[in-house]
Amino acid sequence: MHHGFDPSFAARSAEFLGYFYLALALMNATAAFYLWQGGKDQAGNDKVRTWFHVGGVAITNVLGWLTLSMLCVILSAASMGGAPPKLPEWFIRYANAALTGNPGAIVYTLATTAGLCAAYYWRRFFVKPVVAWSIFNASLLLMGLAMTNRPFWEIVAKPDNVPIVALVFLLGFFTWLATYKSVINDDRAAEGLPPLEKEDNEKVLVWPDLVYTELICMIALTALLLIWAILLKAPLEEPASAVKTPNPSKAPWYFLGLQEMLVYYDPWMAGVVLPSLVIVGLMAIPYLDFNKKGNGYYTISQRRFAYIIFQVGFLELWVTLIVLGTFLRGPNWNFFGPFEEWDAHKVLVLNNIDLSQIFWNDLMGTSVPTVSSDMGTFESLGVVIYREWLGLLSVALYFIVLPPLLATTVFRKFFIRMGFIRYMAMVVLLLFMASLPIKMALRWAFNLKYIVAIPEFFFNI
Repeated sequence: MHHGFDPSFAARSAEFLGYFYLALALMNATAAFYLWQGGKDQAGNDKVRTWFHVGGVAITNVLGWLTLSMLCVILSAASMGGAPPKLPEWFIRYANAALTGNPGAIVYTLATTAGLCAAYYWRRFFVKPVVAWSIFNASLLLMGLAMTNRPFWEIVAKPDNVPIVALVFLLGFFTWLATYKSVINDDRAAEGLPPLEKEDNEKVLVWPDLVYTELICMIALTALLLIWAILLKAPLEEPASAVKTPNPSKAPWYFLGLQEMLVYYDPWMAGVVLPSLVIVGLMAIPYLDFNKKGNGYYTISQRRFAYIIFQVGFLELWVTLIVLGTFLRGPNWNFFGPFEEWDAHKVLVLNNIDLSQIFWNDLMGTSVPTVSSDMGTFESLGVVIYREWLGLLSVALYFIVLPPLLATTVFRKFFIRMGFIRYMAMVVLLLFMASLPIKMALRWAFNLKYIVAIPEFFFNI
């Protein structure tokens, strides 16, 4: 679909952005008032911090957030007047070019991975309230500027996707909050002090304190859902028909990670084996974990390995796939830029080939051995093994050679403390987890479809 200038869209987006920027102004004004009250934060630091001095006058957070609040008021007035600020065309052009097709998937994955690594290594900087609040404001302002672009608006403002946008911000907040408390506890542990949770001995009675709090939360949530239902239309589509299916046809947001896995694996692998291993891995954690620290309080330094594995597995291998499937996967399950029209006629020429085809056709210069209908079971199996020997060898090396190699190098301490059985269970689960990004990278970079392709026995990896 190609859209020109639409006056109705311009009016809708301008009206929404007027209220949006006004909400940001009130939010920052409230933050400035809160900081103006003074006091200490949870770490015992002054909440009002001096940024720099100008002519002997201290420029504080209060003045900074008030300035941003007034700027948002100006943006709100401009939007209400029908002239909301927009992203520059060069930014839209480069963003679409960077995130289109398989190269765009690589850029997206590398960017999210780099962001996760930066948030971990410089966590003491990012957990500072002023830094976190600045990033939050910057992300909201960037989203506001982007919503003047019609393709971006149609994705983000779609009733199905509004909760996902809210969940992304909520996930960022709670990740920051947990990291913030972890950094405080790690600093206290370095000073020989107990964690903050241990000093919190305040008892709360179930009745009436807890029940009263739950009642207030229930009423507030009910009011929020009522307002939500009034402002947003229910995302109902036309009756289902086998003749006409939606394009793209997407699963509910909580299954978009699985739907993305189906691009790289057979259904039995992506829909059965990998999800089952996730459940088994979660069940096995109490039996594999030998570190008794970190129970009942937030910490990173005392549970560094567990923290990194969880963040990579949850944020990088699950949440980013949901975001990718929601905002960047368009018709025919192609990658589209965030500001690119979802054109159902767009065709990307991708010649996905198996590892055996690369070996026999490209390297050996001959045809791939095939199984004929007159072959017996054992003869067919021999042809299959001969044809797929490179893929089978690669998988065997991955799951058989890597565990003992890691036991003598990277995971030596784990192997000594865990023993053979627990170590093997842990490392096999980790290798299965790592197989997803490896397979995704091979598909995007080399158009590799399957490492082992045995359609005769419905076994493809």
